[in-house]
Amino acid sequence: MYKAVKVVKGSSGWGGPLIIKPTEEKHIILNVCGGVISPISEKIAELTGAEIVDGFKTGVPDDQVMVAVVDCGGTCRCGVYPKKRIPTINLLPSGQTGPLAKFIQEDIYVSGVKEANIKLYDGEVAEGEEETVVVEETPKAKTNSAPVQKVGLLTRLGKGVGGVVGIFYQAGRDTIDTVIKNILPFMAFVSLIMGIITATGIGNVIAKTISPFAATLPGLLLISIICTIPVLSPILGPGAVIAQIVGVVVGTQIGLGHIPPQFALPALFAIDPQVGCDFIPVGLSLGEATPETIEIGVPAVLFSRVITGPISVLIAYAFSAGLFQ
Repeated sequence: MYKAVKVVKGSSGWGGPLIIKPTEEKHIILNVCGGVISPISEKIAELTGAEIVDGFKTGVPDDQVMVAVVDCGGTCRCGVYPKKRIPTINLLPSGQTGPLAKFIQEDIYVSGVKEANIKLYDGEVAEGEEETVVVEETPKAKTNSAPVQKVGLLTRLGKGVGGVVGIFYQAGRDTIDTVIKNILPFMAFVSLIMGIITATGIGNVIAKTISPFAATLPGLLLISIICTIPVLSPILGPGAVIAQIVGVVVGTQIGLGHIPPQFALPALFAIDPQVGCDFIPVGLSLGEATPETIEIGVPAVLFSRVITGPISVLIAYAFSAGLFQ
């Protein structure tokens, strides 16, 4: 017997609440959290009687997914499932952010969720109520409409120019919106981190710890291998936050002279091979891959990073030779 749960946002979260109840058709909790089953997914399964599927190991048709549980820092995963009108629970407190922000709505998305934010729901839930979407049909044109008049050259030209201007104008609006909601907050975050590192003296500790690795080719290869370990890379990948913070720290140390500048390019490739590893099953799902393809494709890509990561460092090192002599 399936039961319903009510999921509310956490103390720093956004959206919701969501009322979720499994049905015979929709009974899958899709867990897309870096290859680790989240306690949130386990609690929802325990309370509702639904089934958990690890999105990093297999895929399921969208019409069987009751809810998607993600740990997205605000890039793509938090918007992919709302775009499909699949109820989405984000473990991190991300709101309407990322390139798919317009699809993240309170009726389909909730973030910052902890176990304490999930309770059994005693109210009645009509089947499919939480996913009802009203689509208004566009009235069909009447067949007995007035005869179509011929459009002159100047009229067509005006409409064409107006369409192009409209596209560029909307692109400008989207760009400004992305800068305000995503780029500027991250710049402020990095500035805060660097201020703390500088003021507390942690920078000296980091310099002594990172410099021996980032200032030599073997050290950079070791960093890239660690970042591409299949168990770690999906955990380090969300939002590319780890890579961006480490990149700022390494760049600062290069500026201070603790790391030779010719290691800047290979260092970039050494800290980035895990970026996007958390998005692999989602990307395959967007490409309408079959469950069998996802089962094989996810580990294949993760293990391929172990090979391509160090190779990219070697290539970057070769192309950096003599740049700062």
